[in-house]
Amino acid sequence: MDMTSRMTSHFDDAIDTFKASAQVLAEPLSLAVDVMFGALANNNKILACGNGGSAADAQHFVAELVGRFERDRLPLAGVALNTDTSILTAVGNDYGFDALFERQVNALGQPGDILVAISTSGNSPNVIRAIEAAHDREMMVVALTGKGGGQIGEMLQETDIHLCVPHDRTMRIQEIHILLLHALCDGIDALLLGDSL
Repeated sequence: MDMTSRMTSHFDDAIDTFKASAQVLAEPLSLAVDVMFGALANNNKILACGNGGSAADAQHFVAELVGRFERDRLPLAGVALNTDTSILTAVGNDYGFDALFERQVNALGQPGDILVAISTSGNSPNVIRAIEAAHDREMMVVALTGKGGGQIGEMLQETDIHLCVPHDRTMRIQEIHILLLHALCDGIDALLLGDSL
């Protein structure tokens, strides 16, 4: 395969993945918008976490809640649990890497809050422990995964929402994850500002 064909194949695969994701994720995504808006309207907050590219996605999502998405509005309560280097290094040093997010969920999470748990594989131990802590604190979980959902898909409760990208390749999963997060922001803003952009 020449390089141009290789590059073209990325576009073709991405288009197919976006179409397949639209078929299976539009309905749970709409439900996630409703529950997130309800939590924020009730003075609850959204905590988000992930590792690597998923950490960047969690931080990106929270930045658009606290700052703005496409239009000016009041700031919305969100915290990315992977951004404070002092907390990350202290907890990692004292309790281990797997406790990074769990410890923060236990410190910050309250009943009615929502945890956005991002793991392309569905098997990240620190994200799994964050979900367990969220359940203990009567928080709902919106999980973004791929590759069949992994352990996270098996541990979610009936009241949680699972947005599992129907693909096994990390890059494709991450591409859909950022679309899902942008769609959540758009849906929350539409409900908050009373329109359907």
